[in-house]
Amino acid sequence: MALTENCRTYQTPKDSGCAQSCSSDVVELNVGGQVYYTRHATLTSVPNSLLGKLFSAKKDVSNDLAQDIKGRYFIDRDGFLFRYVLDYLRDKSVVLPDYFPEKGRLKREAEFFQLPELVKILTADENIHGDFDEASQGSDQRLFPASYLDARDRRYGFITVGYRSPCAFGRDTDAKTRGLPKIFICGRVGLAKEVFGDTLNESRDPDRPAERYTSQFYLKFRHLERAFDMLAESGFHVVACNSSLTASPHNRHTDDKYWSNNAEYVFYR
Repeated sequence: MALTENCRTYQTPKDSGCAQSCSSDVVELNVGGQVYYTRHATLTSVPNSLLGKLFSAKKDVSNDLAQDIKGRYFIDRDGFLFRYVLDYLRDKSVVLPDYFPEKGRLKREAEFFQLPELVKILTADENIHGDFDEASQGSDQRLFPASYLDARDRRYGFITVGYRSPCAFGRDTDAKTRGLPKIFICGRVGLAKEVFGDTLNESRDPDRPAERYTSQFYLKFRHLERAFDMLAESGFHVVACNSSLTASPHNRHTDDKYWSNNAEYVFYR
């Protein structure tokens, strides 16, 4: 079966020294410019798939696939997503990152490589996320802590934790002058309430519906580690962070300044 839409038949000259043959145990592939090494048995592990048919011992693969200048079999598909196709061929399952925006494109790759079971897995995963989205619009009342819930019953989304810690350098270093650190919470209201519960101060944005978003909540405690523990217990993990140090004049007659440490941590579940 030839890849008529993506590859052209390429006859390697006899003196070119092809890097591999179909019978070799290790196969070198060039998929969209990304080079992969895998076993012949892996490529044929699903016999009715496109790769299973192409690399079947009964076929001369050199007649169906083009080769690059180094003799590697060339497949004109997405080189980044092919790693997940290989994972499925190896393990008959696939593990994707929690935030994976390429799922639709990966499903298309699975269809191209004629892997119906992988298509089913990706389709079922899309349905689960659809259920999450519907649940996120409903009540945020929980009978049990989030840690007791099945993973499929949890709501997904982002929570941003902002940390501001004022300080002063110079003659005036009194704690009252510096102020106290404060932890801000940004995200969907229902999700924030689920994680932080009664430790959430909603005075700046009261009576906001659970399905709406806010950037005005802050925590009643001042220890970042406690906030991180609560997020971890609810199944969140950090995906990004940044920090900065800013200064403003404290006294125009001196060199004293107010300094503020600002940091943000983005969590996802």
